[in-house]
Amino acid sequence: MPPTEPASRHGALSRPGASGGDNVTLAVVVILITNLALSLGDAAIKQISASFVLWQIFVLRSVITIPVLIAILALRKVPLKPRHLGWTAVRSLLLTMMWVAYYAALTHLALGMAAATYYTLPIFITLFAALFLGDKIRPLGWIAVLLGFAGVLLILKPQADGFSAYALLPLLSAVFYALAMILTRSKCRNEHPFVLSLSLNVSFVAVGLVATALIALAPSTAGSPFLTGAWSAMGATQWLAMALLGVAVIIGSVGAAIAYQVGPPAIVAAFDFAYVGFAALWGILFFDEVPDAVTLGGMALIVVAGLLAVRR
Repeated sequence: MPPTEPASRHGALSRPGASGGDNVTLAVVVILITNLALSLGDAAIKQISASFVLWQIFVLRSVITIPVLIAILALRKVPLKPRHLGWTAVRSLLLTMMWVAYYAALTHLALGMAAATYYTLPIFITLFAALFLGDKIRPLGWIAVLLGFAGVLLILKPQADGFSAYALLPLLSAVFYALAMILTRSKCRNEHPFVLSLSLNVSFVAVGLVATALIALAPSTAGSPFLTGAWSAMGATQWLAMALLGVAVIIGSVGAAIAYQVGPPAIVAAFDFAYVGFAALWGILFFDEVPDAVTLGGMALIVVAGLLAVRR
């Protein structure tokens, strides 16, 4: 489907996709920026996972983020309540569980391996789009998805001998994300992106507080300290880290909402592969995870897949 003529920026953000048309260019640009921000945030989560509990990150990051989102919505005179409260709540819970699964994996897997496993998600998005939305995927589109998946397999191959069950967590995360984005496209397309982001952050707080309460009521020394440990003391540096993570999650949650509201899921999913490249870059810079020739070949296949998806 060709791109529609772009609306004004304020109109696009007020009701992206409200006219029923697609803007492929906008969707691609937004998903690339989204993946840049999210990959940096995820690298930071991996870096600080020894110092914080996941539920503390969820709660404190969103405590910072929620007032910012409310202020933005108030300035735009947008109601805080979603148009479809039930579907928005389900979407937010799916995305929250996606982050739980993915963050839990980061404490046990290399960032590149977790990202590669997670990016089987276009297979799920394509399947769910055909199953729930009636999307028809043309042969070139299927080739693009299969090439992207082949690239992911090449990235995973070097770690095949040391396969860990934790590698299944990013796979589960991909299923949650795919379902959430299909729901964004089908049931939440007319929701304001900042309302969706606000709902997601409320979900983070709710899940974080419930998990913290359950751990306090039934403390256990088993499992990962990142999931079952106690909250850490907060100083200026720690609050700054939470604020930066809050910026990343705002960009990520709003960006993903916009991209899947205004762009066909199969095309947006192809460019979602950019996260793998960003994750590999941060792996090199921050964790000395240098990719070999096979991994680089997988990255090249992913780029080709994205280009084919646009031309389809």
